[in-house]
Amino acid sequence: MTLDPDQTGPIRIDGPTEWPATVVGAHRLREDLTVVRLIGEFVPFAPGQSVEVRTPQHPNMVRRLYPALPPSLDGKLEFHIRTVPGGWCSGSMVADTRTGDEWKIRNPAGWLAVADNATDLIMIADGVGLAPFRALLLDISRREQPPRTHLFVGGRFPRDLYAADMLALLANELPWLTIIPVVLDEQDPEWIDDWYESCRVDIGFQPEELIPGTLAEVVHRFGPLDLQQILVCGGAAMVQSTVEMLIATGTPRELIRYEGF
Repeated sequence: MTLDPDQTGPIRIDGPTEWPATVVGAHRLREDLTVVRLIGEFVPFAPGQSVEVRTPQHPNMVRRLYPALPPSLDGKLEFHIRTVPGGWCSGSMVADTRTGDEWKIRNPAGWLAVADNATDLIMIADGVGLAPFRALLLDISRREQPPRTHLFVGGRFPRDLYAADMLALLANELPWLTIIPVVLDEQDPEWIDDWYESCRVDIGFQPEELIPGTLAEVVHRFGPLDLQQILVCGGAAMVQSTVEMLIATGTPRELIRYEGF
């Protein structure tokens, strides 16, 4: 996890050492990505934080994941998991997670949070870096006056925008939310992703809505972003390049909170 050493360290919540949860659904959306839903004991994390997870496939290994739902008193959890090339356990978490698996959750930590007085908010998400922002969006939707929010979501290809249908529905329901989809390549590759094909729906982004480029390049076109709170989450390289571009185009460092993985 990447944290800016010039700002406050990660938020931590004291409590029990570990909370059990049972997988109630593992929904494969792409060859390299699955959404896992669980129910268990209440986990006292803050929206936007990550937690450590242990699975029965790798009981002695810990993976840090972001809940994609706010804390739930009835113990509902959701994680978006993508295979990390060369990773020790992400591949089996994507391919082998099954209903009934018992997971162990512990150590909530992180500093991706929306200020109580925020009126304008920028979220920049790469891949499954979207998960903590979904939790934050659902959380701030309960506010009497949610901040005007622009969410940039990025992927290499259009089909990498795995939550396009969910985001389209959210944008329709939340008038203060604007989604900006960003892709490096505007056409999907020729090889077929059977998981993608099996779950395709008509709801999502239209080709004309996609902005070509990297997240850093697209954010640069909107800069300087100096009147908003800015949150960035995703792969470490994307996070670094995006934060550097924000600062280079005049965004004050103190307005930015970011985490990379």
